[in-house]
Amino acid sequence: MSSPTTRLRPMRAEEVLGRVILVTGKEEYLSARTVDEVRQTVRAHDPEAEISEAGAAELTLATLGELSAPSLFSAVRCVVVRNLENLPDESVDGLLAYAAEPAEEVALVLVHGGGPKGSGVLTKLRKLGPVTEVKSPEIKAWEMGGFATSEAKRRGANLDKRAAEVLVVAVGHDLRSLAAAVDQLVSDFPGERIDEEKVGRYFGGRAEVKNYEIADAMLAGNRALALQELRWAIESGTSEVYILSAVTGQLRSLANHVAGNRDGGMPGWKLKNLNNQARGWTPQGLARAIRAVATADADLKGQSSDASYTLERLVLTIASYREAH
Repeated sequence: MSSPTTRLRPMRAEEVLGRVILVTGKEEYLSARTVDEVRQTVRAHDPEAEISEAGAAELTLATLGELSAPSLFSAVRCVVVRNLENLPDESVDGLLAYAAEPAEEVALVLVHGGGPKGSGVLTKLRKLGPVTEVKSPEIKAWEMGGFATSEAKRRGANLDKRAAEVLVVAVGHDLRSLAAAVDQLVSDFPGERIDEEKVGRYFGGRAEVKNYEIADAMLAGNRALALQELRWAIESGTSEVYILSAVTGQLRSLANHVAGNRDGGMPGWKLKNLNNQARGWTPQGLARAIRAVATADADLKGQSSDASYTLERLVLTIASYREAH
């Protein structure tokens, strides 16, 4: 069973019943979603299945037996044990014994919140055949776009990389909100390719500063506006990596446009914008700008300089290349 950020199909009953699902990691939203998926899978298999929860701190072999015992209504059960890191030492052997031979009609979900506490139990559980681990790793700021793209893919849709970046800027870095936004887009554009224009139509007004607007100001030679919006965005917590990604994408589009590689499917507003920007650029100036962006990208990834300074320097550099034609 793969991570919830990449799994593209629903869980099956045979993957959870008679097994132990070990959910580990600090990303609470992903962990909660995995728990919900196990519950839904069990309920889909048996609508009368019993669902129960317990905290690991109160777990004993006796209470585990009570939780997993068949009820008057159904033998199928889903038992969720949270905060596994708080499992008492005296309960470890009992839990391991159960995990080695779980009841056939019970789905036991053990949730560990990440961190070193309780790592010894995790190591022992991972060695048991009936245990399946689903990790909930923290999603870094620069991974949010990939998360949005994978969310769309889980729902059978295609979200452009650039569109995902714009969506992250508009919605923010809360995974629950980002997943909900992707769900809305997929529902409203079923079977369609979701591009930047569609994202902007729904969520453009929610972002006070958009990365692509910073890129537009830079390429238009408006250094004062670009610096103002850049500083505002960084102070607001926007990832420097995302800002540079927007600049890279916009510069690539402009270079292709100047070279005559026109995209016939490009929205009219974007084509007009590129026409306006292209008036101030030569192929030589664009080539120098592309090299400057590559240098800035290496600086950011290598963390060899202050990220804010790197981008401010890039604004001034690109403006000078535009004016040097």
